[in-house]
Amino acid sequence: MIGTLVNVAAIIIGGVIGCIFGKAFPEKMRQTVIHGIGLATLLIGASMALLTKSPLIVIGSLVTGGIIGEAIDIELRLRKLGGWLEDKFQSGESSGKFAKAFVTTTLIYCVGAMAIMGALESGLRGNNSILYAKAMLDGVTSLVFAATLGIGVVLSAFSVLLYQGGITLFAGTLQGVLSTAIVNEMSAAGGLLIVAIGLNILEIEEIRVGNLLPGIFMAIPLCLLANTFSLGF
Repeated sequence: MIGTLVNVAAIIIGGVIGCIFGKAFPEKMRQTVIHGIGLATLLIGASMALLTKSPLIVIGSLVTGGIIGEAIDIELRLRKLGGWLEDKFQSGESSGKFAKAFVTTTLIYCVGAMAIMGALESGLRGNNSILYAKAMLDGVTSLVFAATLGIGVVLSAFSVLLYQGGITLFAGTLQGVLSTAIVNEMSAAGGLLIVAIGLNILEIEEIRVGNLLPGIFMAIPLCLLANTFSLGF
């Protein structure tokens, strides 16, 4: 859980600093820091992708996962969920900047491949590097949003604690079930998604990472299939 706890702390600290000093940070400085985090995200994703012992399994996972994700259209459903939640909080007595800040930042921090993959990696392998990178990114984002939307941004940290913490604990229960080889292939597939997130952060290419998320889990049946038919995995 340490990765999630660091992430939560970064959001709180960034939000508090943003509320007090946010307007003193130039936009160019904030943008440069985010670009630096984007480059670090590429490095983390690439190092995870190199864990694979069978690139064909990673390719197959992302292809089949992408087909499933596009058929379901995960990204569209996540956007609709975000719109529904925002409408709920901005209607009637619940309307206001505080609620908008909480809902907006909760969605940004929780609805994304980096949150899911980081929590899985933390629970399955005890590797918190993704969540540490996410913590830096979320801290900067929290500072920026808090400067304009206020203290409601800080409360989104508790949503992250429940969401990412829950995924991490669930993944931890699978640690004794999945073999090291399968976890490596899941991490490799997830690593390529982290690379895609880095490209999105740097605005090099807009990749629908959410629709590729099933690819992480498709590595499990493909690994089992490769083992069953002795395909060299």
